[in-house]
Amino acid sequence: MSDAPQSPASTGPNVPQLTVPKFMALKGTGRKITMLTAYDYGLAKLLDETGVEAILVGDSMSMVVQGHSNTLPVTLDEMIYHAALVGRAVTRALTIVDMPFPSNHLGKIKAIENAGRILKETRCQAVKLEGGADQAEIIAGLTSAGIPVVAHCGLRPQNVHLLGGYKVQRDRDRLLREAREAQEAGAFCVLLECIPAELATEITGMLRVPTIGIGAGDGCDGQVLVTHDLLGLTSGYVPRFVKPYADLKSVIQNAVTHFRDDVRNGTFPGPEQQYK
Repeated sequence: MSDAPQSPASTGPNVPQLTVPKFMALKGTGRKITMLTAYDYGLAKLLDETGVEAILVGDSMSMVVQGHSNTLPVTLDEMIYHAALVGRAVTRALTIVDMPFPSNHLGKIKAIENAGRILKETRCQAVKLEGGADQAEIIAGLTSAGIPVVAHCGLRPQNVHLLGGYKVQRDRDRLLREAREAQEAGAFCVLLECIPAELATEITGMLRVPTIGIGAGDGCDGQVLVTHDLLGLTSGYVPRFVKPYADLKSVIQNAVTHFRDDVRNGTFPGPEQQYK
């Protein structure tokens, strides 16, 4: 079977699932990679049917689904539960699962055990972990165990307390080293978050593997957004790098308001919604 990348228009029922080698082969083709987050079966199925190349079960779930102020509280068991829902829905996209804090910081053997559970219990194909040079041994251990890894460099939300908040990362030498060492350790992709666009372009040109940007400019090989942000469902602060493509918050609130009013004034259910 050819490892040539699938056309973005290829969304029919017989389209094979994107593999890690096919995902990597997208770099240098001139076609940008698209990645979005999902945490449940229904949304994951909808996203998969659009032809996006990758779906991330992100630890952002801690904030957008569970209502926490950062990504730290979500547990490995919770990530596996939601990843299993997504894994049952997706038949085309490459499906990646975040390793939640501190599941990849407990030593190589424990990290393999934790990542192995994710792949065994969810039907997803890869894991993502925050870190580059400092996680090189873990990345190498996971890949040696047959577990594909996406590295996450730049702003690392799991380090929010150490960083003192969500800030743009500008240390060129550190970021170049992190990305390079993540690749050399075996990462098949590097996610770059909240770094200057020019630096992200430099890193992308340096690496053999694809880069996915979020707040890292247009020079990356692809882009990822939290789907709730894309759909206008975010409550509170919206980062500068987000572009809402819809205002579903207003759509949902208007629909629910109409339902409430119809029930209160006796027009729902009407004759067409009742049995005889």
